Amino acid sequence: MKPASALLGAAASLAFLTLPAGAAEKLTYFTWSGYELPDFNQSFLAAHPGAVDASTFGDDDDAFTKVKAGFHPDLAHPCYDKIARWRKEDLIQPIDTKRLKNWNAIFPVFRKLPDIDAGDGKVWMVPWDWGNTSILYRTDLVKDPEQSWNLLWDKTYAGRMATIDAVHDTPVVAALLTGVSPFDMTDAEMNKVADKLREQRPLLRGYTTDMTSVEQSLASGELVMAMTWNASATALRKQNVPVTFMKPKEGMLTWACGMVLLKDSKNVDLAYDFINSRLEPASGKSLIEQYGYGSASKAAFDLVPKDKLQELQLPDDPETVLKTTVFTGPMKQSDGLAKMFEKVKAGG
Repeated sequence: MKPASALLGAAASLAFLTLPAGAAEKLTYFTWSGYELPDFNQSFLAAHPGAVDASTFGDDDDAFTKVKAGFHPDLAHPCYDKIARWRKEDLIQPIDTKRLKNWNAIFPVFRKLPDIDAGDGKVWMVPWDWGNTSILYRTDLVKDPEQSWNLLWDKTYAGRMATIDAVHDTPVVAALLTGVSPFDMTDAEMNKVADKLREQRPLLRGYTTDMTSVEQSLASGELVMAMTWNASATALRKQNVPVTFMKPKEGMLTWACGMVLLKDSKNVDLAYDFINSRLEPASGKSLIEQYGYGSASKAAFDLVPKDKLQELQLPDDPETVLKTTVFTGPMKQSDGLAKMFEKVKAGG
């Protein structure tokens, strides 16, 4: 999943921090900024007023590091490509789909993701959202660009571009442009990707996961383009900023994220209530309409008018998107790639 509006997230999180007197249990939920909105779990809050304590992270590498270091939420919200890593460190427990009221409403393409299957009707992650990563650019400041990821290497716009500070985003794009498989690299191929990233580094204004700042910089013209997620395109269009969310010829990136149950969760029953609330169609509808992301639930899409989906550049079936995009799956060399990316960013 990807950060939405940090300001909205900060404001909404206050609603979770007031616990009524006498409340015995409180669910701890660790998620992306903006995903703690009460709109996404209204029935849970109606049944358990004030019983959620939400904390947010910048990206799911940050989330993994904090949980491994000893932070103990009940539920967390990483993306699919990181699930194997959470399992390897024995941080999560299987979720019983028989306890999920709307499990079968989730699109089959997400229910059948290989790395979430825990056997015997159980899963390691409950898919909840999906979306795209691409180049968001100002159409009045970038005229008739090539519809390619190469635009983020264009010296014409040096100092006015930003990209995402995450291993499963910027290095994946560099791999695509060098003809390397992003998810299974040899050492020699990783060196090629590193060279491509070094070529880009001096052209960038910066690397960031702070989409609120990116959106402000695009709105002011300080940036003319940036690698972003759907929500930034949606936010800037609402402000009447002239932007386009590119469909690169090499393919947008598509990601899927969802909820995992921590192995040492103290509130398992509350966690199931929360997941069930999030899987209600109205919750997914709110996600789609507020942020422009796709819900994992077909029932949620059925509630959104087709003209609204067209406005948001969302199909009514994610399999349509996956035919023309690059799905972000597990990386076999994720640790090595992360170290390489850190070195490049530091000027090495």
